[in-house]
Amino acid sequence: MEFEYDWLTLGRHRIRLRSTKGFPTETLRTAVEVIRLAIDSNMSARARLVEVVFRQESAYEIAVGTTFAEDRLCARHIGAAIATVLGLQPEQINIFVTVVTQEEVDLHFGVYERMLAEKLGVVPPIQ
Repeated sequence: MEFEYDWLTLGRHRIRLRSTKGFPTETLRTAVEVIRLAIDSNMSARARLVEVVFRQESAYEIAVGTTFAEDRLCARHIGAAIATVLGLQPEQINIFVTVVTQEEVDLHFGVYERMLAEKLGVVPPIQ
C-alpha cells in the first residue's frame, strides 16, 4: 500500500499531493493552499494546479496544466513569490506549466481537470 499520495480539492483545482518522505503532512497542505492562491491570482482562468511533489530537500515540484500558452511566462515569477512566502530559496520551487490545446481537453468542470492530469501523466488514462 502506498502512503505517499493524497488528493485534495481546492476550488476548481483537483490536486494530487505527493511526498517522498511519506504521507503528505499538514505543512504540505498549507503550502498547496499558498500555491493555489498564487496560481489563481496570477495565471489565466484555464490554469489548474494538478500535482505538488514535496522532495526530501524541502523542494517543491509543481505541475500546472492550462490551455493558455502565456501562463508559462509568469511561472518563474510566481515560483519566486511562493518561495518568499514559504521561507524557501527560489531554487526550491520548480513550476512546470504544460500547455494543451482546447481540442485535446473537454472544458466541462471535472472533466477538464481529469484530462489535464492525464496529459501531464499524473494519473493513467481511463480505459
